[in-house]
Amino acid sequence: MSDLLERLRGRGWRMTAQRRVVAEVLDGEHVHLTADEVLARATARLPEISRATVYNTLGELVSLGEVLEVATDGRAKRYDPNAHRPHHHLICSGCGTIRDVRPTGDPLADLPASEHFGFTVSGVEVTYRGLCPTCAPTP
Repeated sequence: MSDLLERLRGRGWRMTAQRRVVAEVLDGEHVHLTADEVLARATARLPEISRATVYNTLGELVSLGEVLEVATDGRAKRYDPNAHRPHHHLICSGCGTIRDVRPTGDPLADLPASEHFGFTVSGVEVTYRGLCPTCAPTP
């Protein structure tokens, strides 16, 4: 489970009703919603919330580093609240479903220092692609 609400409170983030609803919608395990999905769920909880407020709040959460913006092959960007837990993504190339995958080791350990090309590596992103059980052809 994501701890997004706790992290935001800890930062002293001004928690208006609208911001709280967006954060509540995003909070959870394997949450990778599009902005429109966040808007629909937020509107169900708080009908007066506006599209602009949802989009602005998502942008602010990404800027704060509290939510990751995940882009997938020309599809709508998705928002991931697990910004502080190391993980990779498993993406279905059929329907676009995204699942978090916990790494079993350090991806940099497989990359010799001589292959860093002088870079100081600050992060690693790994994306696995395939078909989910719903999209995979049945044998």
